[in-house]
Order: sequence, then structure tokens, then C-alpha cells
Amino acid sequence: MSGHSKWHNIRLRKGAQDAKRGNLFTKLAKEIIMAAKAGGGNPDANLRLRLCIQKARENSMPADNIKRSVQRGTGEIEGAVFDEVVYEGYGPGGVAVLVECATDNKNRTVANIRNLFNKHGGRLGESGSVAYRFRPIGIVTVAKSATDEDTLFGVALDAGAEDVRSDEENYEVIAQPEDFAPVREAIEKAKIPIIEAEYTMEPTDTVVLDEKDAGVMLRLIDVLEDNDDVQNVHANYDISDEILEAVGA
Repeated sequence: MSGHSKWHNIRLRKGAQDAKRGNLFTKLAKEIIMAAKAGGGNPDANLRLRLCIQKARENSMPADNIKRSVQRGTGEIEGAVFDEVVYEGYGPGGVAVLVECATDNKNRTVANIRNLFNKHGGRLGESGSVAYRFRPIGIVTVAKSATDEDTLFGVALDAGAEDVRSDEENYEVIAQPEDFAPVREAIEKAKIPIIEAEYTMEPTDTVVLDEKDAGVMLRLIDVLEDNDDVQNVHANYDISDEILEAVGA
């Protein structure tokens, strides 16, 4: 089992932003629409859709909104057609940034994203410029109070998990995307409560930021996540707890 992850403060920051970012229901609806469009409207056969619906319910999105979003994704009812687009760029200190968008107007979105990078210490890059510094993974988060280390470790690795990491409060079960569904199902069958299960992009290296660059970087993340077309932002920064406290994060 791995110990405290260098990625921990990145994920803490992400969690804080998810809780306050603007137009949350709109973003959740887009996630559901895109998932249903890509893999069909049956959550039992579409893990991505099932995770999106679960996330929407956890954020108190009304059931009718969820149903309509699924139907829009499958084409049962009319609505805007969204394209999934990923933009790559650099933040202060050379931080690699991936910006995942769902948009009905690519020209508008790329212009807005470029403007946000330029105004907040970064720059938009070419396709492929930073994507190689991330890898897709699935993460299942379990509270330490829910189970003991040996039990979770045994269940997770038997199901194909790559690793189990820990911080002060939680365990994070890491799996390759193709192993994510069986790992999650094995944890559920073992009746171990799950806090969150998600696909994400994990940085393969990190850039350590000083206080000056940290403040600018966190502001860039803020404004990107507040953009209506942005679904997720991934960045490979590492900021010490002391600097996070100093910049008010």
C-alpha cells in the first residue's frame, strides 16, 4: 500500500472547487448527456453514465433533470448537441493543464479558454503538448472509518486494482480504466461504503510551486472551472500545505 500521495493536495483542491463551482447542475447535465450519447441510456450497461447519475444524485440534482439529460443524450428528446473537446496548456511555473469541455460551439469555447489562460499567467498549447504527462485511471475513495486496511487491500487487489493509497482520512483504490468496473463492484459486494468513484487523469509528474506561482495557478483553476463549457480541469502542480494555507486555499 502506498502512503500519503503527492497528488493529495491537488485532489483536495479539486474537491473544494467541485463544491462551489458555478452552474453545477448544468455541468452535471452535460456529463450525463455526453455519457448517454457515448454509451447508451442504460446505466446498468454504461458505467460512465452510472457514475454521472450517482454524482448528480449526490449533489441533489432533481430526478426529472437526470431523466431528461439521459433522454437528450440518447436522442429521445431534442436538445443542444455537445462535443467533447480537450484543450492543453501551461500554467505558471510550467504546470501542465488539461481542460475537458462539453461545447455546442467550439470556436467560442477555444477563444474563451485561450483568453482565460492569457489573463491568468498561462498559455494555451498545441494538441499533444501536455497530455503525455497524464494517465487515465479510476479511483474509488473509501473512508478509513468504513473498513480496515487489510480487508480493503485484499478485496481491491483480488479484483484487479493497481494500488491502494491513503491519507489522513481516506483510502484511494487506484485501477486502470479497464479494471475500474470490477474493482468498484467488488468493493460494493464486500459491503464497504464508497464515498466516490470516478474516472480521472492522474499526473505522471508534478511541478512544485512557490507561493507566488501557487496563488496565480489556483486562480487560473478557479476561472477555468467557473466557465460554463468546462467540465473538468487537471493540472500537475504540487503545493505544500504551508503554501496552501498562506494563499488561503
